[in-house]
Amino acid sequence: MAAGIPETQPVETMTPEAAAVEIADLAARVAEANEDYHGRDRPTISDAAYDAMKARLGALEQAFPDLAPVDSPTGKVGAAPAEGFGKVVHAQRMMSLGNAFSEEDVGDFITRIRSFLGLAPDQPLSLTAEPKIDGLSLSLRYEDGVLIQAATRGDGAVGENVTANARTIGDIPQTLPPGAPAILEVRGEVYMSHDDFAALNAEGAARVFANPRNAAAGSLRQIDPAVTARRPLRFFAYGWGELSQPLAGTQMEAVQRLAALGFVTNPLTRLCEDAQGLIAVWREIEQQRATLGYDIDGVVYKVDDLALQARLGFRSTTPRWALAHKFPAETAWTRLERIEIQVGRTGALSPVARLEPVTVGGVVVSNATLHNEDYIAGRDNTGAPIREGRDIREGDWVQVYRAGDVIPKIADVDLSRRRSDAPYVFPTQCPECGSDAIREPGDSVRRCTGGLICPAQAVEKLKHFVSRAAFDIDGLGAKQIEMFFADDQLPIREPADIFTLAARDGANLTKLKNRDGFGERSAEKLFAAIEERRRIPLARLIFALGIRHVGEVASATLARHFHDWSALVAAIDGAAAEPAFTAPDDKARRASLPDSPNWAELTGIDGIGAVLVASLVTTFAQPTERASIDRLAGMLEILPAQDRGGAQTEISGKTLVFTGTLERMTRAEAKARAEAMGAKVAGSVSAKTDVLIAGPGAGSKAAKAEALGVTVIDEDEWLRIAGAG
Repeated sequence: MAAGIPETQPVETMTPEAAAVEIADLAARVAEANEDYHGRDRPTISDAAYDAMKARLGALEQAFPDLAPVDSPTGKVGAAPAEGFGKVVHAQRMMSLGNAFSEEDVGDFITRIRSFLGLAPDQPLSLTAEPKIDGLSLSLRYEDGVLIQAATRGDGAVGENVTANARTIGDIPQTLPPGAPAILEVRGEVYMSHDDFAALNAEGAARVFANPRNAAAGSLRQIDPAVTARRPLRFFAYGWGELSQPLAGTQMEAVQRLAALGFVTNPLTRLCEDAQGLIAVWREIEQQRATLGYDIDGVVYKVDDLALQARLGFRSTTPRWALAHKFPAETAWTRLERIEIQVGRTGALSPVARLEPVTVGGVVVSNATLHNEDYIAGRDNTGAPIREGRDIREGDWVQVYRAGDVIPKIADVDLSRRRSDAPYVFPTQCPECGSDAIREPGDSVRRCTGGLICPAQAVEKLKHFVSRAAFDIDGLGAKQIEMFFADDQLPIREPADIFTLAARDGANLTKLKNRDGFGERSAEKLFAAIEERRRIPLARLIFALGIRHVGEVASATLARHFHDWSALVAAIDGAAAEPAFTAPDDKARRASLPDSPNWAELTGIDGIGAVLVASLVTTFAQPTERASIDRLAGMLEILPAQDRGGAQTEISGKTLVFTGTLERMTRAEAKARAEAMGAKVAGSVSAKTDVLIAGPGAGSKAAKAEALGVTVIDEDEWLRIAGAG
């Protein structure tokens, strides 16, 4: 790190409470930036800032999976297809890439791959390195050598049909030579060179684009192909989707095959044997960055052996076998005008720096996160100094740092230009409702104790409830929620009020259709959208409740495990009455309590921890909260969780537990394989466990499985079931 710029608090030292605040802040920022970048082609933050925030968010969610929000950028790719284009369902999802910002990240990437595959240190592992083009992802589908379809990435599953526009790009072949696979889906990046970008803006016929990436995206997504034809677009091919036959056995050979078929591929692609080789190529390409004539924002690394790529597979949105190593971003100095406190749906008081606008890396920054009161005071959550102990005050001249981890953030303070003699005093009362804001022992965050009486918490919970990844009610967004919450005649104060809105409007003398912002048609559409959401998948409902620590991943996990609402509620209510719940933070005591089957089942679900379960059970046990939840549930048709798509296998729908040491497949690969086959993987054995896979060294879990009559198999049988024997 540069002098004067503090290290970000390591994820492993963070409390769940501190992580929850940072995750919520980052997710909100990235969600809007994601739509600006992918959906509107008008980003308000730089690519480096977007990717850096997403990287930090991913690291936090990996360490605290229960806190991952359902609409997190780590669970999404791109943005929904825009109106005006036909939609194309990708035969294979178009994934995004995980990011690295340091040499240590690259080393960790190699370590994770070797660990997942169970490779010994002396076993070779070749990887490719290629420039990461800063453009717009495009998929080209060829059948029998003829281009039949071109589609943008969209949200990864569904993209925009831009076939007519893609046909105007000279780098894209219309037909392929003999020998090409009968079905070939080529993937690559549409971009614009620096010279062509400057000439386009100089013409004055089109809007002035902020950068070549925006120009390329806006040009490709023209409704009129004739406009696209006049724009100097180019295309680099780097990958593929659906194939009728393999292109080659390695990544490098497959890219060379694409070049032989007539596609333009990047000549800077290199083959490397280790992390040092990758980093050497990264440095070489970084030095050439300014002279390439087109924008790149990093270097992409990929496992070369395609068979190993297949074994490594994918996470929800990213491949395990690829990584984007980004270039560093920039810093700038500006005035911190004031510090504002925002109250979130969990009551957390989050400080935000309002800055005199400054350009950092080509993007105007006017706000920055300040995390919590310790960060403002110049210390971390252990009391150790950060910024050499320099605190942050209103009126300070501050350095804004936009790279790597949290973006944007205050990196340093210029004490020589300080105006105020008084340190900033963090409020001990909620600025929204006046309730005490307390900081519990071990928590880095101060929280409002007002609960439902706090309008900020209530409004934020309602906004969360109607968010895109929760109930996603068309016409009822954040602005409408604020309006209805403040409305005395037709108020929405809790989720159930949404589903009585139409009936209450019918009984009112003043109708919604006669109010500002609404007409007869818009009111009808809102009521229809609400009615449509009475049928809601279980996972969405769980997440929409806004329970602390229960994010998208945990919601989906709980839904898959319990399948329906009544089973989940029964387990939660049962756990509330059990001895273990009286001491959720006392691990030793919980372990000695045999009469807590519901608590054991909940905490035994793989990925569901005691902190999350305690939050879940506490929420349902509070009379006011429970009454609100019950009112809501009574108005809905809650759809049971569906089994994962794909063919049925002999372990579909079953709960598996792995114990002991697997000798021919790593635990991570085994878990991924089981889940891909439709099974659930739990962390502990219970009466609901179907199969225990016991490797050498199996201990108490094997004994418990035998006592419960659970089927126990060895690694050989597991490999047969997994098709890897």
